[in-house]
Amino acid sequence: MQPIAVFDLDGTLVDSAPDLHAALDRLMASRNLPGFARAEVVGMIGDGAKVLVERALAARGKAFDQPALDVFLEDYGRNAAVETAPFQGIREALEELTKAGWRLAVCTNKPVAPAITLLRALGLSDHFRTIGGGDSYPTRKPDPAHLLHTLRDAGGMASHAVMIGDHHNDMAAARGAAVPAVFAGWGYGPRSMAAHATVAERPADLPAILASLRHG
Repeated sequence: MQPIAVFDLDGTLVDSAPDLHAALDRLMASRNLPGFARAEVVGMIGDGAKVLVERALAARGKAFDQPALDVFLEDYGRNAAVETAPFQGIREALEELTKAGWRLAVCTNKPVAPAITLLRALGLSDHFRTIGGGDSYPTRKPDPAHLLHTLRDAGGMASHAVMIGDHHNDMAAARGAAVPAVFAGWGYGPRSMAAHATVAERPADLPAILASLRHG
């Protein structure tokens, strides 16, 4: 069976922190609250838009409310690709993996609509068989069912898959699905989140690491 590489999105494929940061700051400004430093925003990323907004409001001593999420999603949806860009070497890695016979998919806690919009805007969407967003299925990472549903929709199997991500949610989902994991060392998560996963220092390392996992 064709092997399949499943990628996280934010912090793995793309550096989306600038646009997430800008949208959060605009949300805070609309409520007369101070904005954030970039490092604060990076620390909030990884669990989906709702949790991102919850964390941002909590950091300003405010409780979550649905209108805040609605405003954030509408604003971010319009501005998701202003400063966001693929990490250096990602395009080349995806092309090399495709040439080597890998099927590719995305499994992200970002809602699926902005995920698709972003990947299309950056010219990356054609690489992926399916995009499993945070609202595509009943559960999301770290629940392994999110990864397994994404694999199913991409026509792949856990026995022939590898998960690549920069967050403990990616590592936990892979572990629960019995899928080997590769930690994106260039991403947002601290190295401690890799646990026992193989670490790729840069996107250019992925083809060789995945080939090793495939044949080893």
